[in-house]
Amino acid sequence: MTDTPAHYDSVFRPGLFDGQVMLVTGGGSGIGRCIAHELASLGAQVVLAGRKPEKLASVAEEITGDDGLADTQAFDIRDEEAVNAGIAAIMSRHGAIHGLVNNAGGQFPAEIKDISKKGWEAVVATNLTGGFLVMKAVFEAAMRDAGGAVVNITADMHNGMPGMAHSGAARAGMENLTMTAAVEWARHGIRVNAVAPGWVASSGMDTYGGAVRAMIPYLKQHLPAQRLGSEAEIAAAVTFLLSPAAAFINGTLLRVDGGAPLGGRHWPLEAHENMPVYNGFHRAVDPAVLRGEG
Repeated sequence: MTDTPAHYDSVFRPGLFDGQVMLVTGGGSGIGRCIAHELASLGAQVVLAGRKPEKLASVAEEITGDDGLADTQAFDIRDEEAVNAGIAAIMSRHGAIHGLVNNAGGQFPAEIKDISKKGWEAVVATNLTGGFLVMKAVFEAAMRDAGGAVVNITADMHNGMPGMAHSGAARAGMENLTMTAAVEWARHGIRVNAVAPGWVASSGMDTYGGAVRAMIPYLKQHLPAQRLGSEAEIAAAVTFLLSPAAAFINGTLLRVDGGAPLGGRHWPLEAHENMPVYNGFHRAVDPAVLRGEG
């Protein structure tokens, strides 16, 4: 006899997204993977998008193993023709896209003086232009007439983003794009909001090396929360903004960052353990850098 597998422990009611199709870009790992799991656990038909089919397939297998509904569509969000073709393929299979989570992104650490034009354009393409292309394609193919909800994932860049100026500029652009689309698309019944994660214990942390990697275990000291966030805490914010409970929320940015922009400038931060983590993701694993590995 085998034990019944655990399932996502969402704070939202079962069946919340029954019959809805949710597209999650960057769904093959990290925060996107967690978001996809939560949406599927609430009844959504999730479509995972990203550049690497094998990573998407692995997450889709996890979701179906948990009795959820998952499909995949591989495309590069920076390639307009590939995006349009990918969205068309999703529509041909599912007939609708009710929610879009623009989560795909990435960057590399560097000071402004060390960022080449090529490096700058690559990060802006990934974190701003790609999101724009996906939003526009979903609007044209699925939401112009049917309405829907869009959640764009940005970052904690509101005090600047030293060491990652390219990403900070792109994410600030995505925040402004969110507000603009919220106005232009409201008449189509589309809500557009954004979530700005702070420092989250996610697999993305393991992509960094050198001084940045060495700094990661100490980041929590600079937060009023005195801990890092969980992937599930970001997923819960996204799920709320996609849900009917957020029907009157449009064009806003929800910061999920443990108070990071407020910490340490004029008020000493005391060490404490009084803000317990919420982690409903049954498949979550701390990144290796926080486990003292690598």
